[in-house]
Amino acid sequence: MTDRPIPIAQVSLTSEEIEAVVAVLRSGAIRQGKKTEAFEKAFAERVGAREAIAVSSGSAALHIAYLATISPGDEVLVPAFSHISTGSMVHFAGGKPVFCDIDPRSFTLDVVDAAKRITPRTSAVAPVHLFGNACDVEAIRNLAREFDLAIVWDAAQAHGTRYRGADVGSLPGLVCYSFYPTKNMITGEGGMITTDDPAFAETCRLLRSHGQTKKYYHPQLGLNYRMTDVEAAIGLVQLDLLPERVKRRRENAGMLNRLLGGIKGITTPWVHEDVEHSYHQYTVLIDPEIVGRSRDEFAEVLKGEGIGTGVHYPRPLHLQPGFDGIAEPVELPVSEKLANRVLSIPVHPGVEPNDVERIADAIRRAQVG
Repeated sequence: MTDRPIPIAQVSLTSEEIEAVVAVLRSGAIRQGKKTEAFEKAFAERVGAREAIAVSSGSAALHIAYLATISPGDEVLVPAFSHISTGSMVHFAGGKPVFCDIDPRSFTLDVVDAAKRITPRTSAVAPVHLFGNACDVEAIRNLAREFDLAIVWDAAQAHGTRYRGADVGSLPGLVCYSFYPTKNMITGEGGMITTDDPAFAETCRLLRSHGQTKKYYHPQLGLNYRMTDVEAAIGLVQLDLLPERVKRRRENAGMLNRLLGGIKGITTPWVHEDVEHSYHQYTVLIDPEIVGRSRDEFAEVLKGEGIGTGVHYPRPLHLQPGFDGIAEPVELPVSEKLANRVLSIPVHPGVEPNDVERIADAIRRAQVG
């Protein structure tokens, strides 16, 4: 095969990020400091939030957000189709994750199913903007108002996602981001929490840094979840590049939609008219009865043609053994079905138009018969 491989993800750092990091290293001020403060301010302005709190990872963002909103023993509604940290950080904050099923079109929290799982111990809901597709924001806000629930939005995959014209980072409650190397914007590791509530912001800042208000004075206990200025220097440059890179993702997704839309057995991503998807992942559904192969066999065929793929996620959270004895056993048929059918294909800014055509051609050839 003469065509170059097309990876499922591609880390892209320009000379500007490298120079920004070198400048921080030369300064000797590499811990959390002025660069981190500048990154927080710029990020808050970009998403339209009043406050932004930089942390060491997306998981740290969720952990702090849960610690700031729930009490020990509280239950939190969590979609079962997500990264494990959406549920595990509830446990580490002293709460109990209650796993809910997902909508079969958007792959995000099924609000009707979630409502059925509310008990007197339920204090929060943790909707996920999965793959960059916003969840049903209005329905979730209505649910939260009706049952007096806090909302911790998991936006780890939603940099640049908009709902009804506004960035999801401006939503009320606490919004948690990740800057892991496969995300739409990166810092290596790192995360961010956004909020319009100054009290929440102050609590998050205390939890991020040992609960310390001045040197060696700790009115509460906290953690060391600080971001470094090295990471923040990367983030400031990446933030400027984000709009163009999300635009490229949307263009690639639009082309994939046109080329794949008529192929039987392949369901392309569904997006509500209120949502501007940021396409952290472009995830299709493979119907094995129609395409003649299992999802994993289909992925192997694409691999042989140099097309990278990913499966996010092959096992729903309620079936993860790590939650045995922590969460109640439950059957979630939509999550379980989709776990065997989802397949992510390349959509990142490094994918060129001719690459999209190659991907589509390979998918057509992967059909049996």
